[in-house]
Amino acid sequence: MHQYRSHTCAELRAEHVGQTVRLSGWIFRRRDHGNLLFIDLRDHYGVTQVVVQPSRAFFDAATHQRLESVITITGKVISRDGNTINPNMRTGEIEVVVDDYTVHSAADILPFSIDTEEEVSEEHRLRYRFLDLRR
Repeated sequence: MHQYRSHTCAELRAEHVGQTVRLSGWIFRRRDHGNLLFIDLRDHYGVTQVVVQPSRAFFDAATHQRLESVITITGKVISRDGNTINPNMRTGEIEVVVDDYTVHSAADILPFSIDTEEEVSEEHRLRYRFLDLRR
């Protein structure tokens, strides 16, 4: 298996269920449901939802990791339940349950949110154009 990935974040489908995969990318969104942590992991190709269970030693670290931090995860691909399938995502039928979690680069606090279309002044966007290009 490659050091950083076995698949891209847009590549996984239902036929990969049961396989152990490695993905690398940026933390795009994070949703903490108390008993589970959902992370949308993004790379240049797309987004895959990964699930961190609270029994894992890295659960607390993953919970407090900032958006746009660069991570690598290794885990098992599972099918989503019928009511949790996301038809708006190419990888919406599956998710990856994380067995190993590595932080390569922790992000600082961002000057504006990258995953929303919030209004940001042109001066601010130009000053942080390297972030604006990710939007």
